[in-house]
Amino acid sequence: MRNNYISMFDIIGPVMVGPSSSHTSGAAAIAWMARQILSGVPVHVTFTLYGSFADTYQGHGTDRALIGGMLGYRPDDVRIRTAFEEAREAGLDVEFVVDKEEEMPHPNTVGIDMTTADGHTLYVRGESIGGGRIRITRMNDIRVDFNGDYSMIIVGHRDEPGMMAFMTGCLAERMINIASMKSFRNARGKQAFTIIETDDFIPDAIQDELNARPGITSVDIIQL
Repeated sequence: MRNNYISMFDIIGPVMVGPSSSHTSGAAAIAWMARQILSGVPVHVTFTLYGSFADTYQGHGTDRALIGGMLGYRPDDVRIRTAFEEAREAGLDVEFVVDKEEEMPHPNTVGIDMTTADGHTLYVRGESIGGGRIRITRMNDIRVDFNGDYSMIIVGHRDEPGMMAFMTGCLAERMINIASMKSFRNARGKQAFTIIETDDFIPDAIQDELNARPGITSVDIIQL
């Protein structure tokens, strides 16, 4: 429940570029988060827009916001205004797909398919839930649920005994306090993602230590 409160900042709105906290600030935040999760630099991205995003993405600047976020720009970065030009200069190929058939639980939803130069791919789906706040709901074919309010470690791994204990042990050795920890999977013993939110700065050395453990396939650190 700690993430459901409404603050004065939610009422006033976030510092941002664009006319809408949901359609521009939230969109940029979703794409920025997806970019942080991707291991590598994207060369192609397909944004699939649902609900109200699909209806108004050009008029409300959602398209520019999504591209800006994918380039690593935060919602208040003025370069979002020229995101299409910035993407061309960066060598990022961008495609928009409008899906008005599939219904989503939230009207401001976008699916992001990313591909790097070496062929690595990642799919991330997110929702813009108002006031510039977001929720990430899917990574590849696994349903997840996190909002990026805290610094976090996102670990891709096999679902097997001892994995959670190993992760928490790495943080405990460095006196890093865990704010929350959630594990998501589709099936027992298969691929899983664990999201560890922390109250403290996460040193890069933890990434190397986690990556050295057999069964861990990806480690991404997001500092907020």
